[in-house]
Amino acid sequence: MIESAKPRKQREFRYNAPLHTRQHFLHAHLSKEARQKLGIKARSVQVSKGDTVKVMVGKKKGSTGKVTAVSLRKNVIYIDSYMKKNAKGKEFGMPINVSNVYITDLNLADKVRAAKLRQQPQAVQEKK
Repeated sequence: MIESAKPRKQREFRYNAPLHTRQHFLHAHLSKEARQKLGIKARSVQVSKGDTVKVMVGKKKGSTGKVTAVSLRKNVIYIDSYMKKNAKGKEFGMPINVSNVYITDLNLADKVRAAKLRQQPQAVQEKK
């Protein structure tokens, strides 16, 4: 990551970041119920296609839906319940920033992702 605190350099870094670095920008908070159910200690995880999310900001606040696409280039996600019609009547997905949603249920069909999420970080024991 970048060490500068200057907003201009932060924006430049995010704009010019390679795709493998942009994956870190697409993390969203995980609901407490999902964390307890799956036994995950991490507060936020990477959003993936098939996850169920709840919109927290905007016109569709409070609505839930499944993630249909994740765009690393645009740093947005698309949700099946967040659609808009164009002039011809065709529906298309509206982009939403990952920071405006939280994950209520994870898609664990990918075995690599499931194994990665189940790995527990070692608890740090305080010295007495």
